[in-house]
Amino acid sequence: MGQEIECKIRYQEQSLAGKAYLETDHLLFRGGERLKVLFKDMTKVEAEGGILKLEFTGGPAELELGAAAEKWAQKILHPPSRTFKLGVKPGLAVMVVGNFEPDFLDDLANSHVETAGESADLIFLAAEGKSRLSQVRKLGRMLNRDGALWVVYPRGVERIHEIDVIKAGRDADLKDVKVASFSLTHTALKFVIPVLHRRRKA
Repeated sequence: MGQEIECKIRYQEQSLAGKAYLETDHLLFRGGERLKVLFKDMTKVEAEGGILKLEFTGGPAELELGAAAEKWAQKILHPPSRTFKLGVKPGLAVMVVGNFEPDFLDDLANSHVETAGESADLIFLAAEGKSRLSQVRKLGRMLNRDGALWVVYPRGVERIHEIDVIKAGRDADLKDVKVASFSLTHTALKFVIPVLHRRRKA
């Protein structure tokens, strides 16, 4: 979701000014203190009078969000599915490269996508280490004109970093356009064919 608002928070008997960020699976506040709460750890979420009220272990917390409070509450209570965030739609030709958890493969199967052949609308590459990034160029050439390549990699490990993934995509003449939380342990980075190069695919 990637929304942010300058606001005040009441937390642990303090009133702090800072900025709140609503991400795909957590809420983050940065100010006098830093607070990160995963949606799954929230036991109560409600909006009242422009105040977003959250209950969780270590809480509660109240954020003064004004008109956005109700919208944020609904997005926390009803977050978009992972396949929605990744642009998966029925009928798309999808290719999966590498080892993915069964729950993701089940999500794809339930989305009524088609198995890609020599070209694909969406490609998912599991990159547990930098060596897997050598496939990015080849996979990029298999994308349809408006297709996307998602590189899924573990966060917070030494064997691969975001800069490694970005470099691999750019070296393959692809453009990085979006980052999404894939799971609690993995991040997904989206690459597309630059607009100037799409004429070749027309």
